[in-house]
Amino acid sequence: MATHGKKLAKTARAKIKLKIRKKISGTSEKPRLSVFRSSKHTYAQLIVDEKQKTLVAASTLDKEVQATIAKLASGESADKKSLKSVLAARAVGLVLAERSKAAQIGTVVFDRNGFLFTGRVKALADGAREGGLNF
Repeated sequence: MATHGKKLAKTARAKIKLKIRKKISGTSEKPRLSVFRSSKHTYAQLIVDEKQKTLVAASTLDKEVQATIAKLASGESADKKSLKSVLAARAVGLVLAERSKAAQIGTVVFDRNGFLFTGRVKALADGAREGGLNF
C-alpha cells in the first residue's frame, strides 16, 4: 500500500491525533491548548503553531501545581489514587489559566491530543475554564 509521502500512524491514538490536528491549529490570537497525560503525570501547554512556539506550560511536576493540588485535596477526601490524579489535572488547568492570564491570553483552542475527553483530560479542561480560559 502506497502512503504517498505521508507517515502511517501506528496506534489508534496517533490516528485520532492526526485527524484532530488536521482541523485545529494555534494562532497568536487563539493558541492551541495541548494536553498530554502519561501514566504518572499530566502536562499542558499553549502553543502557537504559526511560529512553532510554546507560550505557557504547566505540569504536575511544577511546584506551584503541587501546592494547588494540596489545597484542592484538603477540601475533598483524596484517598483514592485516581481521585488524586483527577485533582492534579484540575490543578494543572487552574495554574495554566493563571499563567495564561499573566501572558494576556483569554481564548484558546482545545487539543485533547488523541485522548478521550474523560477523566484527567476533562478535569484539566474544567480547571482551565474555572480559571478563566475560554474555548
